[in-house]
Amino acid sequence: MPDDAPPLPPIHSVRPALTAELMRDTGLDEDRLTALVHRFYDKVRVDAVLGPIFAEHIADWGPHLAKMVDFWSSVALMTGRYHGAPVVKHAGLPVDGAHFDRWLTLFRETAHQTCPPAGAAHVTLRAERIARSLSFAIEDAARDRDGAVPRL
Repeated sequence: MPDDAPPLPPIHSVRPALTAELMRDTGLDEDRLTALVHRFYDKVRVDAVLGPIFAEHIADWGPHLAKMVDFWSSVALMTGRYHGAPVVKHAGLPVDGAHFDRWLTLFRETAHQTCPPAGAAHVTLRAERIARSLSFAIEDAARDRDGAVPRL
């Protein structure tokens, strides 16, 4: 880093060098990810498709938002801050491909509103992978519950 460059904000990461590189390359930091998460879930909560599902499963939004900031910090900046099992948490939800499409639409829109272009592309790619993974897990869980033949 050049001598005249502004100092980086403190990095709370298990991989500080990698996190610093990702921050530099994407323009993302904890403040921007926090803004992304909060703005995104503000939209989700009032969305006609997603809002009712979230309202049924989340009573206290404060802890959920904090957990989602940790999740996106881990996903986008490789900080290792999130500790949880997202597939297990989502496997029994009453959602399908249309729900994930709507989730991605809102996420992409919010990412482009809150992140620089490289950062928006970075988190959007990860969101698309996450949506695919969760969608497959939910389909598999439903198949298992219904006693259907597993997908090969």
